Amino acid sequence: MSSQTTSQPNTPQLGLLLFLVLGAIGALTPLAIDMYLPAMPTIAQDMGVTAGAVQITLTVYTAGFAIGQLLHGPLADSFGRRPILLFGVFFFGVASAVCATTTSIESLTLVRTAQGFAGAAAAVIIQAVVRDMFDKEDFARTMSFVTLVITLAPLVAPMIGGHLAVWFGWRSIFWVLTGFSVVVIAAVLWKIPETLAPENRQPLRFRTTIKNYLRLCQNPVAMGLIFSGAFSFAGMFAFLTAGSFVYIDIYGVSPDQFGYLFGLNIVTMIIMTSINGRLVKKVGLHGMLRFGIGVQLFAGMGLLVSGVFGLGIWGIVPFVMLFVGTCRRSAVTPWGYY
Repeated sequence: MSSQTTSQPNTPQLGLLLFLVLGAIGALTPLAIDMYLPAMPTIAQDMGVTAGAVQITLTVYTAGFAIGQLLHGPLADSFGRRPILLFGVFFFGVASAVCATTTSIESLTLVRTAQGFAGAAAAVIIQAVVRDMFDKEDFARTMSFVTLVITLAPLVAPMIGGHLAVWFGWRSIFWVLTGFSVVVIAAVLWKIPETLAPENRQPLRFRTTIKNYLRLCQNPVAMGLIFSGAFSFAGMFAFLTAGSFVYIDIYGVSPDQFGYLFGLNIVTMIIMTSINGRLVKKVGLHGMLRFGIGVQLFAGMGLLVSGVFGLGIWGIVPFVMLFVGTCRRSAVTPWGYY
C-alpha cells in the first residue's frame, strides 16, 4: 500500500482522543481473535460439535484476514483510505452480529471467514492513515501508541471474554464486538478525515499487484523471512486454537481464569520486546531472529517433554509463555502476530 508522508490540510492535531480512536481501530482484530478463546469449549458443547470444528472457526478467520490484507491495500490506494476502512469495520460489525445469532457451526465458520476478511481492512489501512496524517516524528510517536494497544489488547481480551462467557454466555462476546464496531465507525466519521488526496490515488490494477507479489516470492531472502515467520506463527496459532481446550477441558481451568493464564504470554511478549529493543542494534535483526527461533525450539522441546511425562499445567504454561512471547522476535514483521 502506498502512503503519503505529508499531512493533509485537514489533518487533526495530535491528542489523547485521536490516540484513542486510532488505538480502537488497531484493537479490532486482536479482540476478534482473543476475546472468544475462553468460550471455545462452551461453543463446542452448546452446538454439539467436536473441539476441532470450533477450532476451524479461528483458522478460517485467519484465512479471511490473510486474503483481505492482499485486497484492501490496493483498494485503499485507488478509492481512498476512509471509505475502505468504514466499509471494512461496518461489515466486521455485521458479521459479529450474525455470529452472535447463528445456530450451527457451519454458519459460524462461514461468517467468521467473512469477519476476518472485513477486519483486515482496519489492520492494513491504519498504518497508511497515520503515515498520511503526520510527519516522520509524529508518525513514529503515533504508531508506538497504536502498537502498544495492539500488544495490550490480547492481554485483556481473553479476560473480558472469559467473564462475558461465564456471566452472559458466549454469544455476548460477539454482541460486544458488534457494539465496539459501531463505536469505531462513529469515531472514524468524527475524527478521521480522508487522508489520501485524489491526485495521489492510483488506478486499480490487479495484474500489477499480482506481479508485485510474484516478484516478492522470487526473492530468496524475503521468502526465508516469510517462512521463518510462518512456521513461528503456526506454532502460536496451534496454541490459540487448542489452548483453551487443553487448559479448560484437560486441566480444569475455568473460562474466566483462562484469560489470566493467556495474559502471561502477552506479558512475556512485552518483556521480550523490551529486550529486543535494547539488543537489536548490537546483535542485528538476523541475530535476534536466530535468538527468537532458538528460544522457540527450546520451548517446543520443553512442551514435548512436559506432555510425555505428564508434568501438569505448570509444566506447560512456562514453555507456552516462552514460545508465544518470542513470536515477534522470530518473525520480522511490523505488526506482531495480527
